[in-house]
Amino acid sequence: MNLPIKFARRYLFAKRSTNAINVISGITVMGLSIGTAALILVLSVFNGLEELISSMVNSFNPDVKVAPLEGKVFSLKEGQLLSLRSIDGVAEVSETLEEIAIFQYKNSQDVGILKGVDEAYHKVTNIDSTLLTGRYQLSSESNNYVILGSGMRRKLGVNIDDPFNSLKVYMAKRKQAGPMSKPFRELYATPRATFHIQADYDNQYVVSSLAFARKLLKYKNEVSFLEIKLAPDADEGSVKNAIQTILGKGYAVKNRYEQDENFNKIMNMEKWMSYAILSLTLLLVAFNMIGALWMIVLDKKKDISILKAMGASNKTVRNIFLNEGILLSLLGMGIGFAIAIILYVLQKTFKIIPSPGFIVDAYPITMRFSDFIVVMITVLVVGLIASIAPALKAGSIPAVVREE
Repeated sequence: MNLPIKFARRYLFAKRSTNAINVISGITVMGLSIGTAALILVLSVFNGLEELISSMVNSFNPDVKVAPLEGKVFSLKEGQLLSLRSIDGVAEVSETLEEIAIFQYKNSQDVGILKGVDEAYHKVTNIDSTLLTGRYQLSSESNNYVILGSGMRRKLGVNIDDPFNSLKVYMAKRKQAGPMSKPFRELYATPRATFHIQADYDNQYVVSSLAFARKLLKYKNEVSFLEIKLAPDADEGSVKNAIQTILGKGYAVKNRYEQDENFNKIMNMEKWMSYAILSLTLLLVAFNMIGALWMIVLDKKKDISILKAMGASNKTVRNIFLNEGILLSLLGMGIGFAIAIILYVLQKTFKIIPSPGFIVDAYPITMRFSDFIVVMITVLVVGLIASIAPALKAGSIPAVVREE
């Protein structure tokens, strides 16, 4: 074993002449343990929230989404849709059309987004798995149906089980035929179901058939987006390149992360800001570590003098106390990891911290190995920085100590 590490390990568990040194060392280890556990748990909670919200949004967002770089709608050229569906790795392609509309049910009105979708849409996004009431159906031989977000249904007071009242949809005309013409087109549809995904979608969206939306907008083949589901073993990068090649440069081809880029950036910013704030608490613990190591240096002053008299260099002595700080950090970090893992298991198994009023019954939490690596580096760096001053002090102790 390396000589400085051997001495550092011995000093870590050896008896001290003053009990206060043991108390300060214990407080240091406890502070490091609590700080380490807090860092892991906070990062894990953010991971859980991110996964929870992403899983809900993924029921509305496809694997890949194609949108025009200019304008709100576009039309595919002949054969392009077939070419897209034949790309290796593409499972389904859905055409969708979105526009702002006014919705009226009985005496209630509200503004939202009408989303017209084709028959493949529920296969692309699994929206039918998010239904709270009713069943997924957008048209029949004699009826047009709509599926409302739970927030939109609540604002309009829609009764899904009432077959005698329809939802009236108003769509602004792009061109006015004359001063006496109506500014809106209007069509009726029967509310068929309610979906619940996430507030931003639930409070705005009403889903209809693509034919219904085109009829309101007086479009023939235009669409707002192409929404694409990938095969499980698909190479996302290759598929995106193939789509871009077929459609050309006038389109943005986005994966799930890019579709919610702003949301993901905000989540990551909040996560790492919390990490930075908690890391500052570890710096406060570092002052305790400096005090503990400094007192150990003073306690072992005679031992250091003897070591130097036996030929130990200043560097060797400094390394002993640098390693002492690292070992203290490792001890506190190990205990902190154990505390975090125990609390994680308890939360997953027994839901010790409930989440009343939220969409889940307990706070979501997900541990990632990468977070352990980040926290480990943080704790070791803090321990190393705190060890520098005591190590320099130990290195400056002379080989012979004059007796007072």
